[in-house]
Amino acid sequence: MSKEKTTAILPEHYQVILSPVITEKATNGSAHNQVTFRVLTTATKPLIKTAVENVFKVKVEAVNTHNRKGKTKRFKGRMGQRNDEKFAIVTLAEGSKIDITTGI
Repeated sequence: MSKEKTTAILPEHYQVILSPVITEKATNGSAHNQVTFRVLTTATKPLIKTAVENVFKVKVEAVNTHNRKGKTKRFKGRMGQRNDEKFAIVTLAEGSKIDITTGI
């Protein structure tokens, strides 16, 4: 028997992509066929690529990531720190499109 490639949506794929980023800079990327997502800080580029391809049924050309360190802030006289965040800028192939307003 030959092995078939399965493209099933696993629960891990939904855990990798946390939310879409809706800012002015992120929406300007749509002119270049790019979509920006907040992802897990431990997610790798190949994992992000397979998650986006399986969840949204699109073809991904490239994935660029950006780590943002959490700011140190003061709250009621005490020091605190915001969480670190990771963003993925996903470039889609020609003809592929993601409508982020519909949700995951």
